[in-house]
Amino acid sequence: MADKKEKAEGKKPEKADRPAKAGQGGAKAAKAPKGEKGEKPAKGEKGEAAGKGEAKVARAPEERVTPRLKTYFEEVVRPKLTKEFGYKNRMEVPVLEKVVINMGIGEGVNDRKKVEQAATDLGLISGQKAVITKARKSIATFKVRDGQPIGCKVTLRKARMFEFIDRLINIGLPRVRDFRGLNPKSFDGGGNYTIGIKEHLIFPEIDYDKASDVWGMDITVCTSAKTDAEARALLAAFNFPFRQ
Repeated sequence: MADKKEKAEGKKPEKADRPAKAGQGGAKAAKAPKGEKGEKPAKGEKGEAAGKGEAKVARAPEERVTPRLKTYFEEVVRPKLTKEFGYKNRMEVPVLEKVVINMGIGEGVNDRKKVEQAATDLGLISGQKAVITKARKSIATFKVRDGQPIGCKVTLRKARMFEFIDRLINIGLPRVRDFRGLNPKSFDGGGNYTIGIKEHLIFPEIDYDKASDVWGMDITVCTSAKTDAEARALLAAFNFPFRQ
């Protein structure tokens, strides 16, 4: 019994009373608070702290210029059409939605480089990268295989659309040989108008001396007009030179 009492009295010291191991107690006591632990430098100070290279120079945002044809539409064309057709709401007035330019290259069947050159020229004319179109099925008579590049196209909207139409009316069409006006019957019944051009050299972006080939193109102007009469009045208000 005496031995048991001695063992009971000789209990191990409690956890709090135990001496800390060498090299650990001091480290735990000096532990930094959570908020002060390895604070990251501010976003602007990152380059200075790292000392690697110079800070990046922020680019100034490009100034957006409203196309003059769009301003002309809001100030002149919209009020004119509202008065002519008696629209009650300004949203009823037909507008230009998009312009689709298609260029078919028949010679591209034998030479793919000609299709790529045509796509480059179309990109210069429109100010937007052209998409190369491919054949959907094989036709043995024309030596065309499925998936073979045969042309290119581009779709213009908003500012680029207005800028292209402006150049087409004032620069491109006046340079067409023996031009006698646009055919007023080339509407499709849904308010869309198509223009056929035989030479893409009429646009000033193409250097006449450097052009190796001459290609034609189809330009389709898509509007929100419900009838051909409204679409024709819209395009006539934009000074499209229709044949009388």
